[in-house]
Amino acid sequence: MTPSLEAETAAEPFFLAAPRSAYVHIPFCAHKCGYCDFASVAGQDELADRYLDALDREMASILTAPKDLETIFVGGGTPTYLNEAQLDRFLDRLVRWFPPGPATEFTVESNPNTLTREKVRSLVDHGVNRVSLGAQSFHPHLLERLERNHDPASVYRAVDLLKPVIANVSIDLIFGIPGQTMTDWQTDLREGLALPIEHVSSYGLTYEKGTLLWKQRRLGIIEPTEEETEAAMYEYLLEETLRAGFEQYEVSNFARQGELDRRSRHNSVYWANAPYYGFGTGAAAFVDGHRTLNLRPLLTYIETVEEGRSPIHQSESLPPEARARETAVLELRRTQGIDLSAFQRKTGFHFRDLAPRELEGFVELGLLIDDGNVVRLSPRGFLLADGIFSRIV
Repeated sequence: MTPSLEAETAAEPFFLAAPRSAYVHIPFCAHKCGYCDFASVAGQDELADRYLDALDREMASILTAPKDLETIFVGGGTPTYLNEAQLDRFLDRLVRWFPPGPATEFTVESNPNTLTREKVRSLVDHGVNRVSLGAQSFHPHLLERLERNHDPASVYRAVDLLKPVIANVSIDLIFGIPGQTMTDWQTDLREGLALPIEHVSSYGLTYEKGTLLWKQRRLGIIEPTEEETEAAMYEYLLEETLRAGFEQYEVSNFARQGELDRRSRHNSVYWANAPYYGFGTGAAAFVDGHRTLNLRPLLTYIETVEEGRSPIHQSESLPPEARARETAVLELRRTQGIDLSAFQRKTGFHFRDLAPRELEGFVELGLLIDDGNVVRLSPRGFLLADGIFSRIV
């Protein structure tokens, strides 16, 4: 299947435009949670200063001058696990490369028990205006199952520290935890939505290959939540967030309704399949039409950068049709779905031509809605989104 030359030419600026967003990875944690498959490490604090130097050196190798961006996202790991001096030094260097302006969304991830008044002040002084807190649950026994090392009270303390100075606070919540009942989930969601927060990200627990939780499941030590129960938990999530004044804008993300748009602009860059920088261990980037992935092992990353070599260990440039399919799946994650005209302008392909049988079948099953201008997931389609995406890809 070949797009028209005119359409493909029109699509090029979208994929080849200069990135307006950057992701920066801080891998350090106090403890490696049993479900975590991110590039995170515990017990290697002695490498933190070398890592921050290497991170700055990597940015210097890519960037010829400071860049004005629309979004900056610092993830982990636990960025706020850095001690106060390290956090301050890291942010000093970061904002020299990416000076935040009045309209920049500047997000930092945090575990609730790592925040201090001094760290919050450093965040504010460097222009951070959004914090994403890994609450996950308000039940001690479920936090223990996830191997989280904070208690529910630390979530309230963290929000109390943040809200007077950072208005846009988001929390993460997980459902489908082994041993979690529907009543547990209802309580977790009520507790979370009662906080003075602006955003909720909520995910069904996944068992990533190689994690401790995945091994425990294979050995029969834990039993995963039944699919019917997990589906009911997701449906309750949709009902309660709406009742609490939050608008769903993506499969797992909800923003408080109001005059200010509290949707994650940074994550929206990913779902639009737009270019972005990525720096640090295991960081992905999408620049000049190429997707790259950095080395994941911490010491290997540090030594590679110290030697003046690139930390990139994977790179690919998708052919036009594969790129269009990828874009379709990412855009379908959003409640606004795929604008068919805009999709053709961006990718050079008609969405209906990419997966005609699948589209027709999913519409007949009531999983997709096609009004002639937009294709989007139905409420039932959100429950089965992963299966729909895999068929389209």
